[in-house]
Amino acid sequence: MNNMIVELEKISKYYENNGLVRRDVLNEISLSIKAGDSLAIVGPSGSGKSTLLNILGTLDLPSSGILKIKGKDIQQFTENQLAEIRNKNIGFIFQLHHLLPQLTLIENVLVPTIPLTDKNLKKTSMERAMNLLESVGMADKINQRPGQLSGGECQRAAVVRALINEPDLILADEPTGSLDQDSAEQLGELLTKINKEQNVAMVLVTHSIELAKRMDAIYKLDHGKIERFDIK
Repeated sequence: MNNMIVELEKISKYYENNGLVRRDVLNEISLSIKAGDSLAIVGPSGSGKSTLLNILGTLDLPSSGILKIKGKDIQQFTENQLAEIRNKNIGFIFQLHHLLPQLTLIENVLVPTIPLTDKNLKKTSMERAMNLLESVGMADKINQRPGQLSGGECQRAAVVRALINEPDLILADEPTGSLDQDSAEQLGELLTKINKEQNVAMVLVTHSIELAKRMDAIYKLDHGKIERFDIK
């Protein structure tokens, strides 16, 4: 059985300013991510880490190279199909939790299930949401709004929201960047636990060496090139 989730083959990305100035961000990057893999991407600010994450999540398209999701070249997909892949197969966690302030915690967690057309999936979503919130110690806060929660609690809720549709891949961009040390440590433990227990592949961009060390592999991105990186 092929358990490959995402494959990048010689992916390059550049931006052009009115066709005059070209800025190369990624330069022929090849990377494979299988079910259950966990990897951290580190590197200086502006080195293209978020761009790489956006390409992995099909939020941005490469300038050249091939991106395959579950063995299929994404060029074969329509924009609607890509949107469906993003919703069902990929969970996103950002530095800021992006919870909707007017919704309760449980409503926020269920937002990604709104486009689901499968009635059975919809029904089991509530149960799954409650189980996940219980597993992160927040089942007693389901009716509270983000303004009533701490930063760490909001970020844990964002993790649950990313998991609600049972994705194959979690993409996290500086998930502990806005947290204090204790909350960052708790979130790191939670992400590691999810990766191992649910066999969800995980790619996270981070400046935190502590968080990077929790992943199975660390890659450094610099000047558009990526290489395996061992922290001594």
